[in-house]
This record gives sequence, C-alpha cells and structure tokens, in this order.
Amino acid sequence: MEFNQDIKLLIDGKWIQSSERDTLPLINPATEEILSNVPIANDKDLDNSLISSHKAFKIWSKFPPLKRQSIMLKAVEIIKARQEEIAKTLTMEMGKTLRESRQEINQVIETTIWCAEEGKRTYGRIIPSRDSQARQMVFKEPIGPVVAFVAWNFPGGNFIRKVASALAAGCTIIIKPSEETPATAVALGECFMEAGLPFGVLNIVFGIPDKISRYLLASPIPKAVTFTGSVEVGKHLQSLSSNTLKKCTLELGGHAPVIICDDVDVDKVLAKIAPWKFRNSGQVCISPSRFFVQDEIYKKFVDGFVNISRQIKLGNGLEDSTDMGPLIFEKQLRKMEIFVEDAKSKGSSINLGGKKIGNKGYFYEPTVLTNLSSKSRVLNEEPFGPLVPILPFKDIEEATEKSNSLSVGLASYVFTENQKNAHFLGSNLNVGIVCVNHTIVSVPEAPFGGVDESGYGKENGIEGLESFLKTKYISEIPSI
Repeated sequence: MEFNQDIKLLIDGKWIQSSERDTLPLINPATEEILSNVPIANDKDLDNSLISSHKAFKIWSKFPPLKRQSIMLKAVEIIKARQEEIAKTLTMEMGKTLRESRQEINQVIETTIWCAEEGKRTYGRIIPSRDSQARQMVFKEPIGPVVAFVAWNFPGGNFIRKVASALAAGCTIIIKPSEETPATAVALGECFMEAGLPFGVLNIVFGIPDKISRYLLASPIPKAVTFTGSVEVGKHLQSLSSNTLKKCTLELGGHAPVIICDDVDVDKVLAKIAPWKFRNSGQVCISPSRFFVQDEIYKKFVDGFVNISRQIKLGNGLEDSTDMGPLIFEKQLRKMEIFVEDAKSKGSSINLGGKKIGNKGYFYEPTVLTNLSSKSRVLNEEPFGPLVPILPFKDIEEATEKSNSLSVGLASYVFTENQKNAHFLGSNLNVGIVCVNHTIVSVPEAPFGGVDESGYGKENGIEGLESFLKTKYISEIPSI
C-alpha cells in the first residue's frame, strides 16, 4: 500500500516542507522500508512557533467557548470523513493492527467532541462575602501558550489528549509528536486547520527531542508543558521547566500489576486480559505487565495464557488476519531480548516464545515467563512489549505488597468476585487507576494519570482541562 501522507511542519498556519532542512527517515516497522522523511525544525522555526503561539493566544483565549467548540466540531467532521485513510497511515508508521488504529481514531473523535463540549463548563464560583457590599468571585482562565511532547505508541490518542484539552480551555499549543510516528499528527493537524483554526493556535514541530525541548522550554512564552513518555524524560522536562516555573502535566511510565483472586472464572478472566496484554504489542503504558495469580488457580491460569498466546498471529497490521503487529523499532527488539536473557539467567522458565520472528520487520513473539526471581529486570522495569511474567501469591495482602513494590503507580487490574477483596485492593493499591473485573481504563470523560514516578496531573475528564487553566480571584466593592 502506498504511503500518501507528506510530513510537514506547521508553523503560524503554514505547512513547511523538508526542503533546506535536515530530515530523519520514517520507517515502517513491519517492513523496514522508508515511508517518508521527517523535517527537523531549525531555530528560526522554533522562534516563529513561539511568537505565533503568543500572538494567537491573545485571539483564541478571547473566543467564546461556543465559538471554539464550533471549530473543534467542524474538525471532527473532517476527521470522520478521513478516518479510514488516517487509520491506515497510523498502522503503516506505528505497526499496530488496522483494527486498533481505527479504534484509536475513533478515540480521537470522541475526545475532541467531549473536550469541545466541556470547554463551555470551565466554571468559577461566587463566594459569600463578609462584607454585604462586596462580591467575591473566582474565575477560570486559559493559562497561556502550551508546549506538548508525546510518545509514539498512540500517534493519534496522545496527540489529541493534549490538543483538544488545550484548545477547549482557550490555550494555544506547540506540539512535538514523536519522529517515529509523525504522519498521524500531521493528518490530524490538517483537519483542524481546514476547520478554521486561527493561524498560530496549533503549531507542529519535529526534531532532536532534547534540542527541541531545551529551546522551547527556555522561553518565557509557554506557561505550561504537558508530556507523555518515559519517567527519565519526564524528570528532565520538569527540570527544564523549573527555570520559568511552567505548570507541568506528566503522564509517565507504569508497570501495571494484575491481581487475580481464586474466586474467579479463570477462562473469563483470560478472555479479557490476554487480548488486552497484546494490544499494540504490549507497547502501552497501562498494559498489564506483572501478573499475580492466587495459588489455587495459578497453574490453570498459566496454561490458559500459554494456549491463548500460542494462537496470536503476528504480521503486518494492514492484513486482516493479523492479531499483533511489530514493535516500533529495532531497539525495542533488543530490549525484549535483554529482559528475557536476564530472566533466564536468574532461573526463570520460558513457557512460550522468547525470540524475534522473521527477517524483516521488528516482530517479537508473545512470551510467557514463570518461576521468576524478584530481582528479574522484567519485574522491576517497564517492559513495554509482549512479555507476560506470571507469579503466584497466597493472599491479597501479599499481592498488594508486591504490586506496590515499585516507584511507578499508573494503572492496575483486579479480578475477583469478592466485594471485600475488591474494596481492599481498590483502597490499598498505590496507583492512579484501579480497574476491577474489566480493562477499559481510558475514556474521555474520566481522569487519566498516575502517582509517584508515574507523574502528576491528569488528562481527560474535567481534570484534563484543569491542567490548562489558571484560577483568578476578584474581590469587588461597587464604590469607595
């Protein structure tokens, strides 16, 4: 299939091609072919994006929320008309199945609609005054221009969470999507511009991540930074932001525990959790990545997971028969190999998988690991791949202790028919999200984010808009 999306910078309403700029190759992870070239923004481009974002904020922030909503909903209609085309672009640059890409673009549509509507409800409040002549009022106002950096694993979803929330709150935004998956962001940016978004409200830039972040965050123009990615990079961006005291929203890594109690129907749990594990080849910050299974059902669960995993068909995401696509790049393949080699060296059993597949593309087998040492890297570092470490536990206190043993706390999953267990685990797991007896973690109307080294601030929900708002208090007496 031909790749039809040109990769361009968007600065002050103008689409800028790669001519006279350095470029990076965009590689299809399923075939290793070069799809296109990604233009790298130079210093002048970054200056122009900052200046235009600053100027446009004075206009966009004064638009009534209803007018902002109208433009955003017009963008939605354009995205809907191009949904299949954008989904194919996403699959070719990222590797996930076309089915997953279609679901992701649908999420883009739902998130934009929800944010556009919620932008009309950034309510303040009236505070009863101690003085009968005075009025005490609290207002929510757009915080200012925003800088956003997003990871490659959800080229549409990560992009729209930042963009839709910022626009709905009345902010302008400079966003740097990942250079591994730039085309989806460009395709969505085209839809917003065609919908009538004023020039400078949305700027899209690409380049060497550290250089771009240092340049943009050194400027006093952006008042907030929002990032989706690794813990290490999140800490780095927070440090860069401290010099100008920018408000930070950091959605960082996780290592999601799954606690499966012995009162469940094992087959029903497997039917829910196994496909969720292999979604996007496990390259998801909320992917279940540490499985704690109660002793009585441990063997049945392991055998069942192996049987399901054995049936997963790897292949090009554009093919209808594919269940799981490739990893994003060769470095991810090597990372899987290092985790598995480390686990084996510490006595782990490889119940299934454990190796790269094929000569072209970055494909790695679904891999089930048991008899793991607590010191295994796969239990202590986010794998971000199709690795399934499964460990037994005796009681929920032990499972809770093991789940809470790491410094990251994003998502967790609990399966139990016992309400007492559900309540205990919901209250005691140190994470931002607890999912009981299902796996649907991220929806536009609910807050998404972690605790501790998984970051702070929330995306989605009313909390997501709050990240782009500032609070102003006015105390007023009619006359002296």
